[in-house]
Amino acid sequence: MGELATAGRRGLPGLAYPERYLHELAFELTGRFDGTFNAETVERYVLESYTALLRTATVKAHLANRVVRFATDRLTALAQAKGAIAHDVPEVLFVCEQNAGRSQMAAVLTHALAGDRVHVRSAGSAPVAELNPAVVVALQELGLDVTQEFPKPLTDDVVQAADVVVTMGCGDACPVYPGKRYLDWKLDDPEALSLEGVRRVRDEVRAHVEALLTELAIDAR
Repeated sequence: MGELATAGRRGLPGLAYPERYLHELAFELTGRFDGTFNAETVERYVLESYTALLRTATVKAHLANRVVRFATDRLTALAQAKGAIAHDVPEVLFVCEQNAGRSQMAAVLTHALAGDRVHVRSAGSAPVAELNPAVVVALQELGLDVTQEFPKPLTDDVVQAADVVVTMGCGDACPVYPGKRYLDWKLDDPEALSLEGVRRVRDEVRAHVEALLTELAIDAR
């Protein structure tokens, strides 16, 4: 299976980690994915994830937790795409440009409406540092907690793992793979909208999500 291997915990010789926690994370994930990925693959994913998030990081205190979540999710997606981890529910990926508004709203609303009957991810073709504050407010008005969410760059592995890829104004940035369903939702970008405008987009996103869940034969809560 290519990168799928059982090469133990042998790391790259002389590998230098810019942050100590990255070494610890790589060791932990090598054990977690033992028998699925070799140590070199895990280390590469950890360092790539760190580098990708560092580009937009404005608050270094948040970076470590985000790298842990991002690297773990990417490795999980890669394992799913290669068939090493079975997934029993539909995998839906939402993509917009900044991953700060539309795709985040879609992911949060899908999780709220479908729970664990759908697994959702979101990403951006050109992610920014933080979520749009008006988007945060609009979702909190529905009682939804978004404090742990953050913009993430679009990576090949999460696209490969998805059953349905929903794009929202990200242009041609999303790679296309056969056997997947691609949808494009025409929605205004919340970046230039007032809070009232963001609420309108939020409600439009919810209507799209409910329609998608119906197509997936999942009853919304």
